[in-house]
Amino acid sequence: MGSSKVQRLSGMQKQVLSLFRGFLRAARSKSEEERRKIESIVSQEFRRNAKSVDRKNFLYIEYLLRRGNKQLEQLRNPGITGLSSLQLHFSKTDSHGHSSNEG
Repeated sequence: MGSSKVQRLSGMQKQVLSLFRGFLRAARSKSEEERRKIESIVSQEFRRNAKSVDRKNFLYIEYLLRRGNKQLEQLRNPGITGLSSLQLHFSKTDSHGHSSNEG
């Protein structure tokens, strides 16, 4: 096995992975049914953003990280049973973070 290239993660990539793991950890404190729902929603949301958000759009990624951290903080609250009470309606954005409903 020759030299294998190990790609180092940027600080922002580490923050995204940390947020993802945080959601999965928080899900463990909920009921089994809610845990599965949370894991599914979180996985779908992270995948959707990974595909649709331009990796060089740092301002929008930072915004998503801040919003995600706020949602995670709420999810960690014992009174919150699941993500259904935290879901937001997102406006469709282009790769530059501009809302399509701007006019």
